[in-house]
Amino acid sequence: MESGFGARTGLKIWMRIWQEISNANRSAGGPCDALDAVWHRSTRPALLLHCSLAHCGVWQGLARELAADFQMTVFDLPGHGRSANWDGISDYQSLSTQIASNFITDPIDVIGHSFGATVALRLAVEQPEKVRSLILIEPVVFAVAGQDVPASLVAVQLYRDALQAAMDKSDYLAAARAFVEVWGDGTQWEALPETQQHAMAQHIHIVAATEDALYNEASGMLVSGALERLEQPVLLLHGAQSEAVIPIINAGLAARLKRAKNVRIEGASHMLPMTHPALCGAEIKTFLAAV
Repeated sequence: MESGFGARTGLKIWMRIWQEISNANRSAGGPCDALDAVWHRSTRPALLLHCSLAHCGVWQGLARELAADFQMTVFDLPGHGRSANWDGISDYQSLSTQIASNFITDPIDVIGHSFGATVALRLAVEQPEKVRSLILIEPVVFAVAGQDVPASLVAVQLYRDALQAAMDKSDYLAAARAFVEVWGDGTQWEALPETQQHAMAQHIHIVAATEDALYNEASGMLVSGALERLEQPVLLLHGAQSEAVIPIINAGLAARLKRAKNVRIEGASHMLPMTHPALCGAEIKTFLAAV
């Protein structure tokens, strides 16, 4: 595994590349820490984009499942993990898309989860020559649901109101709690270590800053018809126990995209790449073997 700072945007962006670790290196005590211990027998490249309030290490479980088929590049989004803080001024989704683009030279498989999936989709629309295929896991493109089934956003609005009320009071712990209780892995807020709670609270302003991109579709992908023109194969994944709006989003995207496959993962919810990496990995490998 290589790691370091990359992406030419003026920000320090922490990245990792999971590469082949030979049997010889392993038996000789080669570099195999918790993130290094991933096996590769393929040079097919993939870029993985994580969700909000996470970091690139959350891909570890899925990376193990995909290791025989891909060389995977992951990085921490601005203001996450070990990357530099976001400046609070530039459009966050645009910046994230630019950074992702800088990691790509030849066409690549792009896997995104939640907010990361919206970046992956935008990357494919704006620079299709860089994307071989898309795997969108629980993409939070709420504007699709707003167009197709407006009533589906009523429940989501309750979360948005709670988030905004806490932000207005500068109660960032309460804001982070509101986010995690809807978009977390099911772990109760009180069960999270205080260090993790405070880390999320420190960066919750990033979540609030993406509202325009996710709900109002600031990039214009929907109104421009760009999704209908996209030629790449797309796998859409969602958990059977996810928020009700997510399958509506995935169905809406599938209806707009030319080559989309929509799959439900039984027993999973929003954090399915982390909670169900084997099922998620199996669907991804089956899909990519056919495209």
